[in-house]
Amino acid sequence: MATKKTTPATEPGDAPNFEQSLERLETIVEELEGGALSLEDSIARYEEGVKLSRTLGRTLDEAEKRIERLVARDDGSTGTEPMELDDDARPDAASAAPARRSEPAAGGPPLPELPF
Repeated sequence: MATKKTTPATEPGDAPNFEQSLERLETIVEELEGGALSLEDSIARYEEGVKLSRTLGRTLDEAEKRIERLVARDDGSTGTEPMELDDDARPDAASAAPARRSEPAAGGPPLPELPF
């Protein structure tokens, strides 16, 4: 029987941060790819992975909305304004699932490719 890998525990009631969630998702992918889990454990890991993937996707989408760029104004001053994204770069808002990301967002670590 396969042993369950765990990430460092957080305090009760604390939600894992982005990095902890990403690390857990990577562990789940490795476990699923390893093929040593029982069917029941594989299904449980798959469900956990889908939840984590959606949470991470929402977190990245929210961060993307907060990105601002520095601009020079006509009067010589500088300021910030929301970054306008190309329509091609925006995920479809009507889509229920977050867009898959194969490249890191803004210098962050790449998300693992999920086997589903």
